[in-house]
Amino acid sequence: MAGPYTPASAGLRLRATQGDVRRPIASALPLDHTHVSKIDNSHERCAALGLSRIERLDFSPLGRSDLVVARERNQRLYAHAAPVMEMLFEQIVNSDSMVVLCDATGTIIHSIGDHDFLTRASKVALQPGVNWSEQSKGTNAVGTALIEESPTLVHADEHYMHANHFLTCSAAPILDPRGNILGVLDVSGDQRTYHQHTMGLVKMSARMIENHWLTDDYRNVMRLHFHSRVEFIGTLMEGILAVSQDGKLVGANRGALEQLGLSGAALRMHSLSTLFGTSVSALVDRFRSPLAQPQPVELSNGRQFHVHARFNWPVWHGMEAASPVSDVVPTHETQGASAPAREPSARPPAASTERAGLASLITGDAQVGTLVDKIRRVINRDIPILILGETGTGKELLARAIHQDSERARQPFVAVNCASIPETLIEAELFGYEEGAFTGARRKGAVGKLVQANGGTLFLDEIGDMPLTLQAHLLRVLQERQVTPLGSAKAVSVDVMLVCATHRNLREMIEQKTFREDLYYRLNGLAVRLPPLRERTDLMPLIERILERENPDRRLRLNPDVLRLFQGYQWPGNVRQLFNVLRTASVMASGDAVISRDHLSDDFIDDARQASAQRPAVAMQAPEPEPVQRMAPLDATPVSPAAGFPVDDQAGRSLEDIELQSIQRAVDAAGGNISVAAKQLGISRNTIYRKLRWKTPR
Repeated sequence: MAGPYTPASAGLRLRATQGDVRRPIASALPLDHTHVSKIDNSHERCAALGLSRIERLDFSPLGRSDLVVARERNQRLYAHAAPVMEMLFEQIVNSDSMVVLCDATGTIIHSIGDHDFLTRASKVALQPGVNWSEQSKGTNAVGTALIEESPTLVHADEHYMHANHFLTCSAAPILDPRGNILGVLDVSGDQRTYHQHTMGLVKMSARMIENHWLTDDYRNVMRLHFHSRVEFIGTLMEGILAVSQDGKLVGANRGALEQLGLSGAALRMHSLSTLFGTSVSALVDRFRSPLAQPQPVELSNGRQFHVHARFNWPVWHGMEAASPVSDVVPTHETQGASAPAREPSARPPAASTERAGLASLITGDAQVGTLVDKIRRVINRDIPILILGETGTGKELLARAIHQDSERARQPFVAVNCASIPETLIEAELFGYEEGAFTGARRKGAVGKLVQANGGTLFLDEIGDMPLTLQAHLLRVLQERQVTPLGSAKAVSVDVMLVCATHRNLREMIEQKTFREDLYYRLNGLAVRLPPLRERTDLMPLIERILERENPDRRLRLNPDVLRLFQGYQWPGNVRQLFNVLRTASVMASGDAVISRDHLSDDFIDDARQASAQRPAVAMQAPEPEPVQRMAPLDATPVSPAAGFPVDDQAGRSLEDIELQSIQRAVDAAGGNISVAAKQLGISRNTIYRKLRWKTPR
């Protein structure tokens, strides 16, 4: 029951809760319970963070260099969003409003709006360079939309901080084709000018940006446009799926996920044939003609859609040899005198193309797949790459794959481990030295690693361990593209692609004055994080690949006992540890076809047992916010080698049931840890809570 208005509530309605404690809820607009709960939950988070409603506002935006870096990192987002923002602003011009674009952290990177309102907004730090996450600005449309991962309206006194009560803000997250948040689009204005259609405009504009992004990402694959109503194909309401030549679903827009009722992770478990009951070759045959009409398709649950496929036939025809598995077969119409049919022998062996460069790292994990996609976009663009990740995650392997896929592949790849070279020698190793520079040095001096890598790739591993005095020298070399060997007065020009790696937190090191901020920005053209093995979903494909590499003449496999041991282990040494364990086991299993516990080293078995015994205690010490019902043990059903999770006969089951089962088993495999399960599935924690809560009997 609503309580009375009080001065302390600043116009917010109050409601009684357990223990007669009163807390603020959303007010002012006649909106549904979901909106009220969203605002209410946000206020609780802000109170838990210790934020004050009347605290002094943060008027210190990012420094100019930081803002430039933030904009450069989000250049592609800005390029897609800016034209849409202009169109959106035309719809709200002269309404005391502004259009705001934020990155995935909530930092404003671009804004346009009415001049007078921009001035008012700047007084509450609503301007480029300022972070509007919840932990910074309390309940607000941008920050709350990032947490809720859904369109969010925050009106007037629903804002947590009193200074923002004059605002009405409508925000929608912008998602990439894999469901990851790229940023947030927001319209903020004077709360007296609120209009119910504003949120609809913002959501449509966000979808437009997402569709542009998807088309840009997958311009050379088939794009399947579909809707339950044929007249909606070609509009912002349509669903769009990106389909590779082997029928895999590699991307989707928000409309596709909403219509199918699936998360991005659940959708990627399907192929074109399992979802729509058709094949790539059938769609190619039908839609090669620009006059082809949409094709009716039906899901396994009986829902019907109309689909229209778009693809660049000449490109697909030319890519046929590059695809390890392809069901696109040119018909007689495309194989006239000017286009003779290819002989089967003209196709290169799959093994020669499938395991080359970055492609060799893709074994089914969504995080690694996204990482590879990002890197492919910046290769050969003179953009340095910074690889972050724990020790043993394969940072040098990734660096070599980058080199192999670049235009510099025929030139040297030179790796320098900054942590393993004594501080007194690392400068000479990097820059070289002239004759007589050191007592007892080589008579003719030595060429440094930078010069050795000229024309190729220089990989600086553990860059965080580089001495501070040497960092300034390296920065100068990178900026001037010239290196002067020790003891020499002559500079040598160098041209290298720079890849660096570290397991350290360079941001913290900058604050501690142990790493130069200017060097950080010079190295951090694109930063990517290699996930630890415990967060990856491709354990079984990795095991199979390592066993195949170490035993090319025989086929080894793990017995069920070892498989359960591996799946329950946290792998603190990551991929490197997995490789060493399997390499030793392969040697021990000489003559056997199956690896058992007898083939594993005793120390590994002891570590695995100890970790298994400690896991329940750890879970009790750090409980999740909401208990999750435990499911049947993993060994109750067969295990899928491709995913590392059990599978059942799914015939006749609905897509929703299959998705729910996958989520439940991922949570079970993670020991009830929602965060780990969410990372493995590639979906948000909120999605898991919502799905399990919806299915749990009340």
